[in-house]
Amino acid sequence: MVNYLYDGSFEGLLTCIYEAYYRSEKPDRIYSSEYVQQNLLDENIQISTDPDKASKVYDSIARKISYQCLENIYHAYLSELSGIETNILNYVRLGFKKGKDVDLYLSDDRVLAVHTAAKKVTRECHLMVGLLRFKKLDNNIYYAQYKPDHNITTLISGHFVDRFSDQSWVIHDVKRNYAAVFDKKVCIFTDVSEEAIPITYGIGDDYEKLWKDYFNNICIKERINPKLQKQYMPARYWKFLIEKQL
Repeated sequence: MVNYLYDGSFEGLLTCIYEAYYRSEKPDRIYSSEYVQQNLLDENIQISTDPDKASKVYDSIARKISYQCLENIYHAYLSELSGIETNILNYVRLGFKKGKDVDLYLSDDRVLAVHTAAKKVTRECHLMVGLLRFKKLDNNIYYAQYKPDHNITTLISGHFVDRFSDQSWVIHDVKRNYAAVFDKKVCIFTDVSEEAIPITYGIGDDYEKLWKDYFNNICIKERINPKLQKQYMPARYWKFLIEKQL
């Protein structure tokens, strides 16, 4: 088996697609170098990220297939599902044959795999813009921890830039040690460990109190439905919900 190893970046994945075409190879799997498992029967080829090659693939997909295809593969890539890189390569190969109609082939496994992964990402984005909770630190920065299933921080940050443009805030994905940092002007993305952020909450956090009061006031004890609540607020996210820390 021939495997491509890359650095885990989206540009790196696009470079792998470029190399697969340039070398006329059909790699059996594409792995992030961080997660690859060595096998004596496999031939592992390290693919170095090349921005120029990645840009050529990006432009070719947009021109020969569609921008919707680009969005699909980016969202699918952010899913971090096992084998998604190989699924993306196969989807792009089909796209270069079918053009803009590729997404109409919903029964094709290559299309279905990418669409399914992309939908999981967009669904979690929609969920998290409603479930993310900020706490005010003693330096007047609003800080939100969360642990999403998928790597969605870059996708949801725009929503909070629009909604909280007059505040400085940090959205911290503690699962990936990755954060969006907004200073009222620019939003940047950076690697950061949980220990690197001094978490000292301000006294009298009105924002936190507002959430707890809201949760208590809308709750009708006679009509509590734990099953329905978990459907809309999955229990795996409760650790970071202020109203669940009563």
